[in-house]
Amino acid sequence: MFKPIELYLGLRGIRHTRTKKSAYVSFIALASMTGLTISVMVLITVLSIMNGFEQALRERILGVLSHVTISSNNGQLDNWQAMRETVLQFKGVKGVAPFINNQVMLNVDGEVRGVSLQGVLPSLQKTVGTIEEHMEGSFTDLKAGESHIILGASLAKDLGVVVGDELTAVSMRNFSLESGEMPNLRVFTVVGTFKLDMKLYDSSMAFIHLQDAAEMLEQEGVVSGIRLQMDDMLDAPNFAEIIREVTAPEIWVIDWTQQNENFFKAIQTQKTMFFIILIMLVVVASFNLVSTMVMVVIDKNAYIAILRTLGLSAGGIMRVFLVQGVFVALIGTALGILLGILISLNIEVIVPFIESLLGFPLVSEDAYFISKIKGALQVGDVVLIAGCTFVLALLATMYPSWKASKVQPAEALSYE
Repeated sequence: MFKPIELYLGLRGIRHTRTKKSAYVSFIALASMTGLTISVMVLITVLSIMNGFEQALRERILGVLSHVTISSNNGQLDNWQAMRETVLQFKGVKGVAPFINNQVMLNVDGEVRGVSLQGVLPSLQKTVGTIEEHMEGSFTDLKAGESHIILGASLAKDLGVVVGDELTAVSMRNFSLESGEMPNLRVFTVVGTFKLDMKLYDSSMAFIHLQDAAEMLEQEGVVSGIRLQMDDMLDAPNFAEIIREVTAPEIWVIDWTQQNENFFKAIQTQKTMFFIILIMLVVVASFNLVSTMVMVVIDKNAYIAILRTLGLSAGGIMRVFLVQGVFVALIGTALGILLGILISLNIEVIVPFIESLLGFPLVSEDAYFISKIKGALQVGDVVLIAGCTFVLALLATMYPSWKASKVQPAEALSYE
């Protein structure tokens, strides 16, 4: 005979619930399985979207800000070339580039926008970020002394300019009514645009050549700081600590985790809360499984009594129904994982399709900084969800199985 007997009877009992006599019980079992499937699918999909959201923000932020930034307490770094050569000697440093950063106003026919103006060296800027991958044009289009500028796509749209148009940059750096100093004005020609799909940068940032920035902002010979790109961004905190230890006290060093610490902590907290809330769906589905198994036990009272009279122990009866509950949980969880993975891997196709049907975007660029939803499936999340679901489902089958083991043969058969 098939061994172990409890496994055989449990699987046979599942098949038996498909008969017309047990149609209602079979429907409830199917509903419980469907509930588990939907719960797991939703949980995997939502966590995948949250991972994709965090990954997209990190990529775009680091594409602009780099992994480590070195400056000084007064916002100006002297002799940046020597500092660059020093940090390049450290293992793991991929690129180093200087920058000048200041707030200016851009004016086109009375349309004014405040922006963060970044002065960069084109040849070195390519080594410390990925922004050029999202650019129409290139940093090499910024020529020293030719007053070229590259704008964020949203900023260019707001100002109503395209490549080849001119605009006026107004710097208030040394503006003072008391001393008679007037704002610095300079006309720039647009030579490119970039689009990170992140309005925080697309609508408020512009790039010019480092020399042009130094002349306009009166920072000849000094820069705002240098940006570093690491081979592994996770090494940035340790590297920043090393630089702090070997440089003068007035040198200011910050890595990407510190620059955006509260922001990424908020995302991680939000992800955790989503997981806790959505795991409640699995708990509800597990309660449905309890109801299903209780009904199965009631429906099978006579069969339980017969098995007991044939010599099957109370523990054996309990294991029979545990097999049934575990089987339902495994099938529901497996289907949920499969559907969740399929949706997560195709989220960038599914979301635009839904948006085309609804006629409006699902994500507000103003509220969430990005305009596109993408999934980032993590094996750890799938394993955690599968494990939690299976444990909850297993616990849900314990009471009905224990109840089945307590059926008294004489009492159950007296009603047949």
